[in-house]
Amino acid sequence: MENSKFMKWMEDNLMPVLGKLAQNIYLQSIRDAFCIFALPLIISGSIFLIIANPPTALGWGVINAWNNAITPIQSNIMIGFNLSFGIMAVAVAFGTAYSLASRWDMDEALCGMLSLICFFIVCFPASDITKVQFGDILNYLGGQGLFIAIIWGILTTFIVKLFTKKGLVIKMPAGVPPYVVRTFSALVPFFIMITFSWALEWIVWANLHITLPQLVLEVFKPLVAVSNSYPAALIEIVLMMLLWSLGIHGMNVVSSVAYPFWTAQLAANTAARSAGTPMHGIITEPFFHMFTHIGGSGLTWPLVIMFLFSASKQLKSIGKIELIPAIFNINEPIMFGAPLVLNPIMFIPFILSPVVAVTVNYIAFYSGIVPKIVMQPPFTVPVFFGGIIATGGYWQGAALQLVNLILSALIYFPFFKLFEKQLVINEKKAELEIEN
Repeated sequence: MENSKFMKWMEDNLMPVLGKLAQNIYLQSIRDAFCIFALPLIISGSIFLIIANPPTALGWGVINAWNNAITPIQSNIMIGFNLSFGIMAVAVAFGTAYSLASRWDMDEALCGMLSLICFFIVCFPASDITKVQFGDILNYLGGQGLFIAIIWGILTTFIVKLFTKKGLVIKMPAGVPPYVVRTFSALVPFFIMITFSWALEWIVWANLHITLPQLVLEVFKPLVAVSNSYPAALIEIVLMMLLWSLGIHGMNVVSSVAYPFWTAQLAANTAARSAGTPMHGIITEPFFHMFTHIGGSGLTWPLVIMFLFSASKQLKSIGKIELIPAIFNINEPIMFGAPLVLNPIMFIPFILSPVVAVTVNYIAFYSGIVPKIVMQPPFTVPVFFGGIIATGGYWQGAALQLVNLILSALIYFPFFKLFEKQLVINEKKAELEIEN
């Protein structure tokens, strides 16, 4: 009863607020920028990083042989990393503006291009550009430029919208080809934003002798540090699970806010691995998708196996349906079929299991028992493979996933039996009513 009252309170008070957050177009645009535009670069670049820096700590002969073979051309291989993973902020600047413009029914390509150009302007020092080495600004086109890329993606699109809405654009007479109209209508907001970006970068450089991304990075440093802490991970996972308990996709909501911080930590790890220096990033996207949401949000893989052998016909049917999706970390059938959503009996293990996994994960990565995450595989990569890939080829990643699966099974089992017992009683009652 207490659980039911609590669930009702969340549904009445928490769900409306978080539901609005989930529908926020700015957060949705940021999330899309990372998932649609930056993720392919992150995955591709990570592969090049692993090829150029194989896990020699394993002591395997074949890995050592590969390392010796590629050492002379390691810098050449790293070009694939530096110019894919290394320019993710460029993709985010374009993607944020593109996604936001799409939601405002504006010209996506032009908004994306304007954001991209302005982002480049603020990344370069306000000096003789012919003397600036591309490698000097590369870091700010990647992980260290993410925050300014997001800000500029939103700002440029907002300015274009504002000028268009107020009619502050060059209007062409009827009969002019559409591509000409499109060009001239964008001219004023383009010039204004490019001039503003150039002037702001010049002011910052003249007074502080740093670029705008460097300045923003200094401002956001405390937030980045806090986001890499255990309390931050705990708050994020609890919020994800509370949202899922109400039927809202918790990962989507939380990642809309946290993705820039997760990606910054991942970028810092890959840069550190490339440079051969210690890695400190713990809370990244794979920290959740690969090591906490095994089988889907709520760490429900063990529950699928329990359902397969359940005495309840309902749960056994759901287990059969969910088996294949669970392999690829998709668990909507079990979320809404069992259901786990708005289920007072399964609410406690649904929250507790991921919380325990986050705790174990943090200890494992912080202590160095498991090598830190350097790659972001797609969330559909099956268990064990995902753990190995995310850590850059180390078996400890798969071992950590196994530990989490075992702990999750132990947490879910007593609640599953209670839920099963209730369903079996209801099913028998239903059969008796049909017979009579």
